Amino acid sequence: MKKEFSTAWISSKQPRKQRKYRANAPLHIKHELVSANLNKELRKKYGRRSFPVRKGDNVKIMRGEFTGKTGKVSIVSLKKLKLAVEGIQKQKKDGTKINIFFQPSNVQIQELSLDDKARMNALSKEKREIKPEKNKEKQEVKVVKEKKAEEKKLEKK
Repeated sequence: MKKEFSTAWISSKQPRKQRKYRANAPLHIKHELVSANLNKELRKKYGRRSFPVRKGDNVKIMRGEFTGKTGKVSIVSLKKLKLAVEGIQKQKKDGTKINIFFQPSNVQIQELSLDDKARMNALSKEKREIKPEKNKEKQEVKVVKEKKAEEKKLEKK
């Protein structure tokens, strides 16, 4: 894998390459990587399972020490690919409070901030679904190719 970000790169099982992909990704792709699950009502309403998190969204923490707590997103760090929630902080020895950053996979969006028109348009877009008819055609083509391959083997014998 090259040093620069490659859009042609599909995937790898190697964690070092996955980390490199996420670290070198451009902002428009990092924005998609900071996506969290929607709750059941929002899934039904918008027909989507997840959506990128933004400042102002209400989220519920699903994993870790603060499980079950809810709050508004105060910071979304695209560099770290993490987010901080208002009111959820830890106190240091000297008494100062610091934000705790969560991975987007560990939170669930309870309420979306719909101040932006572009975000409304993104929600209203139809989700790309694979039509079952096309899959059947592909399966039929594979079966036909397999039959032809078997016939060729029989002819050679």
